Amino acid sequence: MSERAYFDWNATAPLRPEARAAVLHALESGGNASSVHAEGRQARKLVEQAREQMARLVGAAAQNVIFTSGATEANGLALTPALEVAGRKTARDRLFVSAIEHPSVLAGGRFDADAVETLPVTGDGVVDLEALAKALTRAERPLVSVMLANNETGVIQPVAAIADIVHAANGLLHVDAVQGAGRIDCDMAALGADLMSLSSHKLGGPQGVGALVCRSDIHIAAPMIVGGGQERRLRAGTENVAGIAGFGAACVAANAARQADAARMAALRDRFEAELKAITPRAVVFGAAAARLPNTSLFAAPGLNAETAIISFDLNGIAVSSGSACSSGKVQMSSVLVAMAVAPELARGAVRVSLGWTTSEADLELLLNAWKRVASSLLKRRADAA
Repeated sequence: MSERAYFDWNATAPLRPEARAAVLHALESGGNASSVHAEGRQARKLVEQAREQMARLVGAAAQNVIFTSGATEANGLALTPALEVAGRKTARDRLFVSAIEHPSVLAGGRFDADAVETLPVTGDGVVDLEALAKALTRAERPLVSVMLANNETGVIQPVAAIADIVHAANGLLHVDAVQGAGRIDCDMAALGADLMSLSSHKLGGPQGVGALVCRSDIHIAAPMIVGGGQERRLRAGTENVAGIAGFGAACVAANAARQADAARMAALRDRFEAELKAITPRAVVFGAAAARLPNTSLFAAPGLNAETAIISFDLNGIAVSSGSACSSGKVQMSSVLVAMAVAPELARGAVRVSLGWTTSEADLELLLNAWKRVASSLLKRRADAA
């Protein structure tokens, strides 16, 4: 098979060796974490160890971590009117979400549709703070959901500033930190987040595991999955011990290497974008003027069709995407770029390149060489047709 390079880390990161070892150890140990015998206690030990490891990643207390099947479930669990603060049972009366959120947040969770309002973003893909402050005057007890970093553009949101505005309006802030965790600092206290969602497979853990972390005085009064008493009665069902153990190990590994990996990936990303513009002067990198994740580049060139480009990249040994991977193979115009008011003819050609901790200079050479062939073929064909 010809040489290939993987540039779709924002969709799923390959399993870290540390996570693989933790998963295998848990599978070999066996046991149900709710059982009281020795095997059950060993399974419980692995779950609680992972809970502590995950909590350290975000600067939270371990008892405030709720394991879920993924960040989509974590978002659904968080986005409910039934949030109690310090024992007060006053429900949240309105949900505000930014226009660039993940579909599971844009869906509004367990709020009625007429109680959900979408917040605009700037042309750089940053939440409009003035619009946020104005919107919050329309609610007495708002809940706001804003992602830490966008999965398509990599643009980092001013979460701490958003938290100040939200808290001044008697609101609570939920942060979807799926793309930021393990790549940038995501300390909950520093960010001012009241609730935070995370995903295992985005930072090198196994798929099918996520978590919601709550501020110590916040209680979710209405679980989504009921039955047994697992996860403080907030998420019934036998714990995925192997997945949770792998998640915890991935958190430790990602946090330990975060700064070094970020510097290296940013250098590779910047080199890619410089050479991209040299090869294709009319190429546009979205969100380039804003603070971004060190590993993410979303670009387009006039006349490029994303679906054709992704297939062509794949045939040239390169795995990239058009943005979010949550539409099961569908390539369609990005709602994020629509929110950023990008012209449709350009947005339809957006391609996302995302790097990871094993991405090398050799991988980058493969990517650039592939782009030369893709651009030469597809853009020339489009120009000839015109």
